[in-house]
Amino acid sequence: MTLLKNLKLMNKIKTSVPEVLWKLRCKLGEGTLWVKEHNSIYFVDIKKKIFFSLNIKNNKKKKYKVNKEIGFLAHVKGNIFILGLQGELRIQNIETKKIIKSILIEKDIKLNRINDGKTDPKGNLWFGTMDNLERKIEKGSLYKLDKDLNLIKVDKNYRITNGPAFIDEYNFYHTDSSKKIIYKIKIDKKNNIIRKKIFKRFLIKDGSPDGMTLDKYKNLWVAHFHGACVSVFNKNAKLIHKINLPAKNITNCAFGGHNNSEIFITTATKGMSKADLLKYRYSGFLFSVKTNMKGILQKKFIFSNEKKRSLLRTNSN
Repeated sequence: MTLLKNLKLMNKIKTSVPEVLWKLRCKLGEGTLWVKEHNSIYFVDIKKKIFFSLNIKNNKKKKYKVNKEIGFLAHVKGNIFILGLQGELRIQNIETKKIIKSILIEKDIKLNRINDGKTDPKGNLWFGTMDNLERKIEKGSLYKLDKDLNLIKVDKNYRITNGPAFIDEYNFYHTDSSKKIIYKIKIDKKNNIIRKKIFKRFLIKDGSPDGMTLDKYKNLWVAHFHGACVSVFNKNAKLIHKINLPAKNITNCAFGGHNNSEIFITTATKGMSKADLLKYRYSGFLFSVKTNMKGILQKKFIFSNEKKRSLLRTNSN
């Protein structure tokens, strides 16, 4: 395909009318994760300490209760996931509930919690922390968990972390929702930031940038908290498409489904008034939108050596 045809496709995004997949009242829906081998979209309700799965082939719905606020899941293999919990990364079989490993996070900052997280193209896990009371203090940080389970602090001084969305192994987008800024960050092989610039700053009327994902042309799809939409920006930060939704707080989005061309969207009722709930009566629901674009599938978390893979095999049943 020629460059010209690629450019034309990038600027001709088509999307369907949003479809309600699950009539939930998530207080803070988040953490969308498509797991192809399960035919399922996974997501969380942070404040209710629950995560969910929906098999889109047979419409089977499941709820999983946890004992801490949960920001995201990352898939390892089978029923084994990494749960991003308040103060903890937990590697667990979600069906047997067997905990394989627990890694404590920021145990010296009691009021912080893990928020959003994603794997990079090499299967490393990245996630951010934030002040759970959402005060205007910059106690949030961005971390990387590598294949040897080493925890590396890559960036700091965030209020509310969201993302990241990876362009490639060394370039990604990361958001501070409270500051209404999406950053574009470049790192080196030692995880040092060598460039960090503002990619997009939202206006008050736009709401706040929240969770995000990339399509195969590296367009950035961004959920708007308080903004009732998902926006699509090209690599030059130009708005090229928008999906309006009948919910006020749009929190996260992920590609998946047939041909990886369906986008799943979580929403939240957190902070909404009675008038807001009447106006945006689908708030808290899970949505699906069909597109003519394909997304970049999120990688599974990949361990580095046979010993760790053996550990997973031992605990996978």
